[in-house]
Amino acid sequence: QVQLVESGGGLVQAGGSLRLSCAASGGTFPRRTMGWFRQAPGREREFVARITPSGGTTVQGDSVMGRFTISRDNAKNTVYLQMNSLKPEDTADYYCAAGGWGSGSRVSDYDYWGQGTQVTVSS
Repeated sequence: QVQLVESGGGLVQAGGSLRLSCAASGGTFPRRTMGWFRQAPGREREFVARITPSGGTTVQGDSVMGRFTISRDNAKNTVYLQMNSLKPEDTADYYCAAGGWGSGSRVSDYDYWGQGTQVTVSS
């Protein structure tokens, strides 16, 4: 079992920045691909970014490319999402997810989910 707890969400003006954190417990964090997803009201859950177990490879979704950066600290069992140049369309609940060694960008690739943290970007 892996437990995930997100933090760092809030209200920010367009053009601003936020840093989300996701603390994991359960002992297998260093062997898992970690992902961030988001879900706006009335919309499907959307892939944001993922990072391989070593942190050597990251992938971002098209809508956040060049603005969001995912990183991890395996010593702290924590994954981060740095969000810059935020736009109103980035408003959503953001979820941290833990997958297997080679998980991809689909919701179904991930076994464990956090409770989510809300991000609101005002125009």
